[in-house]
Amino acid sequence: MTWLAGLCAVGLFVYLFYALVKPERF
Repeated sequence: MTWLAGLCAVGLFVYLFYALVKPERF
């Protein structure tokens, strides 16, 4: 399922983005 792989990739990028932008929340 390509859409599932894409969804997982997007979720991972979003998680990393927030982890880098708002490190005080982790």
